[in-house]
Amino acid sequence: MRCLFIVVVTHLLVACDIDDTNTLNKSTLIPPDYAVASAHPLATQAGIDILKQGGNAFDAAIAVASTLAVVEPYASGLGGGGFFLLHLANNNSNIMLDARETAPLAATRDMFLDANGNPTDQSIKGPLAAGIPGVPAAIAHLSENYGRLPLSATLDSAIQLARNGFQISERYQKLAKIAVEKLQASKHAAKIFLDKGNVPAAGFVLKQPELADVLTHIRDQGMDGFYRGGIADRLVNGVQQAGGNWQLRDLHQYEVKERHPITGKFKDVSIVSAALPSSGGIVLMQMLNMLSMFDLNNKNEAERIHLIVEIMRRAYFDRAQFLGDADYVEVPVIQLLSKRHAEEMIADFSPQHATASQNYLTNSSAQRTGVVQEGANTTHFSIIDQAGNYVAATLSINYPFGSGFVPSGTGVLLNNEMDDFSIKPGHPNLWGLIGSEANSIQPGKRMLSSMSPTFINDGKRIAILGTPGGSRIITMVLLSALEFINGADVESMVELARYHHQFVPDQIQYELDGMDSDLQKSLKDLGHILKELDRQYGNMQVIVWDQENNRVSAASDPRGIGSSQVDN
Repeated sequence: MRCLFIVVVTHLLVACDIDDTNTLNKSTLIPPDYAVASAHPLATQAGIDILKQGGNAFDAAIAVASTLAVVEPYASGLGGGGFFLLHLANNNSNIMLDARETAPLAATRDMFLDANGNPTDQSIKGPLAAGIPGVPAAIAHLSENYGRLPLSATLDSAIQLARNGFQISERYQKLAKIAVEKLQASKHAAKIFLDKGNVPAAGFVLKQPELADVLTHIRDQGMDGFYRGGIADRLVNGVQQAGGNWQLRDLHQYEVKERHPITGKFKDVSIVSAALPSSGGIVLMQMLNMLSMFDLNNKNEAERIHLIVEIMRRAYFDRAQFLGDADYVEVPVIQLLSKRHAEEMIADFSPQHATASQNYLTNSSAQRTGVVQEGANTTHFSIIDQAGNYVAATLSINYPFGSGFVPSGTGVLLNNEMDDFSIKPGHPNLWGLIGSEANSIQPGKRMLSSMSPTFINDGKRIAILGTPGGSRIITMVLLSALEFINGADVESMVELARYHHQFVPDQIQYELDGMDSDLQKSLKDLGHILKELDRQYGNMQVIVWDQENNRVSAASDPRGIGSSQVDN
């Protein structure tokens, strides 16, 4: 795994010079139907309703994102951020909206270390854990620049559901149980999301009138309804009174950034995925670059998984070493995505045995595992309209129910995305991921992410996909991309059994009952350490537009409670 670099780029948009596949759909066809796939039926319906009213995919994205902020408070919300990958049919181009949270201007590199230099839990819970949110800005940006309908239409579903309430799901109860202690620690969070301090019982109707008021401010004032004025004052005062470090200047200066996505080719298939500060597109393309040197069809299942795992290991090594917010640090994107680098990375691959991650580590503490065991604390949705516009968006507040903190008078549950920074080089975060100085905390900087909204075009079909799952997002997208490339339908893509390796911890994690005993033995004989998880993970949402047969299909992951709908 040699890593020698000479040229360095400071802005990610240069990465598009590698392969100009930023215009995937060269057909003049338009889809016969529109479709929405999201993690909650109420959000899917909100998107479909907007498309029926004549809105485009970007209007529908506003409706879905805002509705998810109400009905999935454990996964995303106005207090979080994310990435919207957009395809614009009118000029056949792709844009990424970077709505990732930023570190407060008062943040410092070592703010989560104690007197002995050891990480504290303040990056996980409470107001210090929260970065400056990006979702409200993204909603306003989409409406002003890409939508057809006013926010009074696109935010209506979310406002009504927040004000009138909806019945919580078993999924809500399960995740509230995980987060109950930190929710109890915040008086306002406990009042909203718990029932008399306890996890609500089945049938509980969750009402969020203060959140409805915030959404109404955004409806009437756009971005200023959240980042300036009375709502901004309440957010900052609430954070500061609880020991946080937000300032009004943080909110006033926040902006959504339009970035060129990462683009590339895997054999004859075009890929578009998320750019930094998401690691998703780079790591995905690195894995595909290495895989392009092999014929997976000539391998049995154990040989195939062995190769893919070894490629995952190497790509995540680079993630830990080099990736961060390219507006703040120099990231060698061109080299990382070059054929030469792919050849160097895979040069020490052996078909006969696994590569020990420890060979590439100097800090053995990074071998500790993360504490998160499933991907239920982020959300993804996919949308296509009948004009041929489409959206893949992955949004998050990080851990279930984020920081667990709600500033008084806002109803806005804040994220705990500050933990996605490298709190201490070599020290794993909640997901077991390690990082370097490239992802260290700096004021205003965006923390590295794994969110990977992605488009894939094989010349006949276009896939619009993504998933939650923390550090496992990129490998889930990889495995489903390979299935799509092999001709799989949407159901197969979301139902596929999943496995994952992220360099450290040095183990293949796989879903409960996801490998039979013979396969386990074969992988162990190759030197792999296996870890069966006690549950399944991920919540993928996929739409496929079959241009050859002019058909649209969609599927929601059976692991979740989401729904997909195709209509016209």
